[in-house]
Amino acid sequence: MQLSFKKFLPHIAVLVGFIAISLLYFSPVLQGKAIFQSDIMHYIGMAQQQNDFRAATGEETYWTNSAFGGMPTYQLGAKYPHNYIKKLDLALRFLPRPADYLFLYFIGFYILLLSLKVDFRLSALGALAFGFSTYLIIILGVGHNAKAHAIAYMPLVLSGIILTFRQKYILGFLVTAVGMALELVANHFQMTYYLLFLVLVLGIAYLVDAYKKEMIPQFFKSVGLLVLAVILAIGLNATNIMATQEYAKESTRGQSELTIAPDGSPKVATSGLDRDKITEYSYGFLESLNLYIPRLMGGGSLEDVGKNSASYDFFLRLGATPLQAAEQVKRVPTYWGDQPILEAPAYVGAVSLFLFVFALFLVKGRLKWWLVGGTVLSLLLSYGYNLSVLTNFFIDYVPLYDKFRAVTSIQVILELCIPVLAIFGLVRLFNDFETDDKKLKALKYTVLITGGLALLLLVFKSSFSFSGGNDAFYRQNYGEQFINAIKEDRKAFFTQDTLRTLVLVLLSAGAVFMFLKRKLSQNMTIGVFAALILFDLVVVDRRYVNNENFVPAIKMEKPYQASKIDSEIQQDTSNYRVLDIHSRQPARASYFHNSVSGYHAAKLKRYDELYDFHIARNNIEVLNMLNAKYIIAEGENQQPFLYPNPEANGNAWFVQRLKPVETANKEILALDSLNTKTEAVFNSVTFGDVVKTNFTVDSTATIKVKEYEPNYIKYETSNSNDGFAVFSEVYYKQGWQAFLDGKAVPHIRLNYVLRGMQIPKGNHVVEFRFQPSVVKTGSIIALASSLLFGVVLLGGLFYNVKRKQE
Repeated sequence: MQLSFKKFLPHIAVLVGFIAISLLYFSPVLQGKAIFQSDIMHYIGMAQQQNDFRAATGEETYWTNSAFGGMPTYQLGAKYPHNYIKKLDLALRFLPRPADYLFLYFIGFYILLLSLKVDFRLSALGALAFGFSTYLIIILGVGHNAKAHAIAYMPLVLSGIILTFRQKYILGFLVTAVGMALELVANHFQMTYYLLFLVLVLGIAYLVDAYKKEMIPQFFKSVGLLVLAVILAIGLNATNIMATQEYAKESTRGQSELTIAPDGSPKVATSGLDRDKITEYSYGFLESLNLYIPRLMGGGSLEDVGKNSASYDFFLRLGATPLQAAEQVKRVPTYWGDQPILEAPAYVGAVSLFLFVFALFLVKGRLKWWLVGGTVLSLLLSYGYNLSVLTNFFIDYVPLYDKFRAVTSIQVILELCIPVLAIFGLVRLFNDFETDDKKLKALKYTVLITGGLALLLLVFKSSFSFSGGNDAFYRQNYGEQFINAIKEDRKAFFTQDTLRTLVLVLLSAGAVFMFLKRKLSQNMTIGVFAALILFDLVVVDRRYVNNENFVPAIKMEKPYQASKIDSEIQQDTSNYRVLDIHSRQPARASYFHNSVSGYHAAKLKRYDELYDFHIARNNIEVLNMLNAKYIIAEGENQQPFLYPNPEANGNAWFVQRLKPVETANKEILALDSLNTKTEAVFNSVTFGDVVKTNFTVDSTATIKVKEYEPNYIKYETSNSNDGFAVFSEVYYKQGWQAFLDGKAVPHIRLNYVLRGMQIPKGNHVVEFRFQPSVVKTGSIIALASSLLFGVVLLGGLFYNVKRKQE
């Protein structure tokens, strides 16, 4: 027992070190502060209603009325029954945010390198190189928590796969099942999808190796086990996956029925996102060098160029005081790459890339080729429209590729592969697989490539234009002299960071050379590279995410404060919606009211189309049918102005006539001239069972709301004639069920997005309940999978103990 504990002591020490480093980098969390994350602020606004409902009732609602007229909460932090793998995830994320995600980066990568039989010291070094990669830090700064979450578990999934291929079947199966289950818990399927690409490259490398070694049966045995592990992981996350899959078909990621754009022009039918949307953020070829030189392309979209800059002098010449000029140069448009906006460069590190190139000359076999293959594939795909032949092929022929936007995100794969191979450069340096002469030769070539590239960039610096895509805007507003000043600052960044990279390359080369000449021990060399990597990455990271990003925790817990207008609206105790066209915070209205708008990357497609065709064009009839009773507009001096809309149709109303149309195009265009108080339009192909289309409506007919919750609405109706009611609620067939006097009845989609149903004459009770069957079914599967995993885990432990005893 004592020997076993000593065996784990180094790993415990590394674990404690990771905790300390995570807390040290995000030290304000120890003072009770929270990092300001713009995306999380939007999320809080969107999720406020469901959180309030959960706190008030102890129940979960899978529908919210607070945004886009209403939408499922599946992608807004919904909690599902029997989601035990989520409890494990929460236990692993015990540190305050965002230190918890940085810790996950470290520990996952550490386990990956251990599974590759790397010494614990080098494994810890590799974890630091991965965790402090600038892109991984910057996504924590802006609040892409789900993305960070998914990336953090990628190395754990790869660990299980590698262990299985190494014929450690039980351990590999369990690690793969747990790692994949945690990966899916993160609920960022784009990152999981990109991980699949790397797994396929890894699998091909192992297949080729198995063929050469005549071990094909063992390979397919491993694949079979891995497939079972993934199926079990999917089962543990069944509810979330099934709900997401169901919702995706109805969201902006699904196929549109429209063949026209809002301006009337023809629209190319796609099964996913528009091609322009997918490739909007595409990496430039030259911009690839940002992985090696952080501000080669100017850094982020807006950078602080400081007082020793041409921009500072420009503002002084304009007549600004030194204080005013210093304030102006904090946000200078230095970025001159291809992307419309860039928060920060995706810097992997000069030291890591030096070791990566060094490893290319020393590492052989499947390890090298799956890491290089993953790196090259992710880099090529990140070019988007700049490499349209490859990108279009993937969009057109690779399943699900057209469901995701921002192709630059696939660089997370190379950001994982590069540090792995870099560490194996040191592994090969320290072992005896190669002679010192061969290692010195590899060092010479590495310096020539990495250092030579930096020198070439410095020598040919004048051949670059340093012109950015948005320069025309700044030229028009600030003049040509400002553009000239910006270009000088861009050149300065280019020179400074290229020289910085060159120095780091020479220091790294010096450390390798000193080790080969026996001037440095192995431990000292590891220490030197730890210092170089931390200096290299942390200094760049701190430019973009530092203590200034933290605010008192209350500002993130309650990011929005009610204005006078909000309080005035809330005095109305009826049910209504608000359209806020004044605030620059898209989820603000959802925090206080049921909103016509909101903020989400996967809205309901039909509602998104309605917004583009009509709401964005201020079609008052469409706003009326959505019961937009209040509009917050922009008044004098850009101050908010409340515009009550007395013409809003209310929660429900009887119409005189239903207008049948045959296509989605006609359905959405009909809203241009529809009197929504007396008429409604429906698709007769989809809802062909509607027989009667004309109804008599007298002044005594009423529909009144008696109960109104996110997942339940109760109405009382009174009508002396048979009637057809329109409800100002979004139609969603996978969950909303209608009842008339307690009996289930059908309802249809009207006016492109709303609900409608026929109600016989007399007095009746109409109810709508959101009861998605996918949650019930998924929860049963998740429970069964959890029990199965428990049996497999206990069985595996018992087998290992018995085997050791034998």
